[in-house]
Amino acid sequence: MNDKDRHTEGMRVRREVLGDAHVDRAVAGTTDFTAAFQDLVTRYAWGEIWARPGLDRRTRSCVTLTALVARGQLEELAMHVRAALRNGLSPEEIAEVLLQTAVYCGVPAANAAFAVAQRVLMEDGGPGTG
Repeated sequence: MNDKDRHTEGMRVRREVLGDAHVDRAVAGTTDFTAAFQDLVTRYAWGEIWARPGLDRRTRSCVTLTALVARGQLEELAMHVRAALRNGLSPEEIAEVLLQTAVYCGVPAANAAFAVAQRVLMEDGGPGTG
């Protein structure tokens, strides 16, 4: 696959995982300064890694949530909680992933992650938020 094909595939996967509204906002916010970075993310993260057949998207979402909790990337975590729902994880499964992170990433990190996930789930009106 060449770079153009990877970008096309990356944009397809990115839209499927994150949704058109999110991707449209990212594209609309692209400037001359950020264009190369947006292209890199689209080709590499979405066209290479998320497009690989070795893991299904549910598993990739679990891994991604864990990595974001471990690194304290809460803004990205909110985006990927929504992606995890889109990829078929239930709120209960997301909670299980976050519980797992409490042991391996630390209770404060998991506490912050639960707060973000609860906010996202309540905003989206998902089940299990009551």
